[in-house]
Amino acid sequence: MERRRVNSSKIRSVGYDERARILEVEHSDGTVYQYTGVSQEVHRRMMAAPSIVSYYQDRVEEDFSRKRMR
Repeated sequence: MERRRVNSSKIRSVGYDERARILEVEHSDGTVYQYTGVSQEVHRRMMAAPSIVSYYQDRVEEDFSRKRMR
């Protein structure tokens, strides 16, 4: 999955697979998590949020199943 770099102190890049509904988040320390069942709207709102980290922590991190990729 291709990720796009974001301007954040804790998140390095974010990728999204619309067909599979998978959100991939790379943290600044190099860890990568994939979240399943994420809607396109959640991804869109996260990318448009004033603080990607705040949105991620409030609406993604604990609301969706995740798998550590790296």
